[in-house]
Amino acid sequence: MPGYSTNHAYMTEALALARRGLGQVSPNPAVGAVVVRDGEIVGRGFHTWAAKDHAETVALREAGVAARGATVYVTLEPCAHEGRTGPCAEALIAAGVARVVAAMEDPNPLVRGQGFAKLRTAGVEVEIDPSFTQAALKLNEPFVHFMRTRRTLVTLKAAVTLDGKIAAPEDNSGWITSERARAHVQELRHQHDAILTGIGTVAADDPLLTDRSGLPRSRPFLRLIADSQLRLAVDSKMVKSAQSDLVVVTTSAASKERREALERKGVEVWTMDGPGGRTDLRQVVARLAERKYLSLMIEAGSKLNWAVLEAGIADKVFFYYAPKILGGMQSLPVAGGAGMKRRVDAIRMRDLELHSIPPDEFAVEGWVVKPEWS
Repeated sequence: MPGYSTNHAYMTEALALARRGLGQVSPNPAVGAVVVRDGEIVGRGFHTWAAKDHAETVALREAGVAARGATVYVTLEPCAHEGRTGPCAEALIAAGVARVVAAMEDPNPLVRGQGFAKLRTAGVEVEIDPSFTQAALKLNEPFVHFMRTRRTLVTLKAAVTLDGKIAAPEDNSGWITSERARAHVQELRHQHDAILTGIGTVAADDPLLTDRSGLPRSRPFLRLIADSQLRLAVDSKMVKSAQSDLVVVTTSAASKERREALERKGVEVWTMDGPGGRTDLRQVVARLAERKYLSLMIEAGSKLNWAVLEAGIADKVFFYYAPKILGGMQSLPVAGGAGMKRRVDAIRMRDLELHSIPPDEFAVEGWVVKPEWS
């Protein structure tokens, strides 16, 4: 297609800039922009929540007067509404750019297309490059999902053996996957707003469940524990490290004294009664959406993993596979519980993606087929 080679190079650069903002933009999308004049990049920019300014504004500032008559390549439709900053579409018009090439429209149904319309009305040429739309969608999956559904994107993560086991019946010291795979998990955590585990995992492993990527974040990594009876120990690592970033989800059957003890330690307690005396996971996800936590990662044990799948709240899975086999009837599967009684009722996946983790591990990422996809 005309202009493909130049579009490709500049949009690739814009996407690379946008990725630098991952983990630093929520609840906003990660956006990158480059300003090109006479075949040269004269301005670059990407958005972070702390810096406030959007990618286009940063790139225009760097370009200065060279922006007049230039082409701007941006990974998302420039905004046309007033928020924490002024509309980017107006900034582009004021700078005198001649052309804007975007990877995708804004997924917000209330504003989609308005930025493009404002630019066109002002005489700016607008183009959407479809060859980069999928990459732009992937870059901002939680944001796109939230704008389309108003729901938090929930990803079930697990480290499993080739035969689908996550724990042995006796000694569970050591790791299923390699250090390299676990480093990848930290990257995945960094890209999420929140993480949920069960009290069984906390009691057995006493984890911290923090974002250990070492990269800056736009907001604290929210840690949640499903604990219907409030068994969480006040001297656990998670409680000791709580800094307005720890939530325990319980039921009305839990002890008032234990609740108050946890709250004195800075732990937020949510009471959400669900079926069978368990916490209501659907309510948890709804509360996160209300607070604009766009993505939730589940790292739990076999029982809670099944509860997540059974409740229908999992949107995606991200399973890390190690070249090992545990076997046995007592080794715990990735999802226990009652399970499905018939093969025809199996939870199905779509759009699977394989991630190689050299030398001999891999991860499977995929979307859970919901009723609307059946």
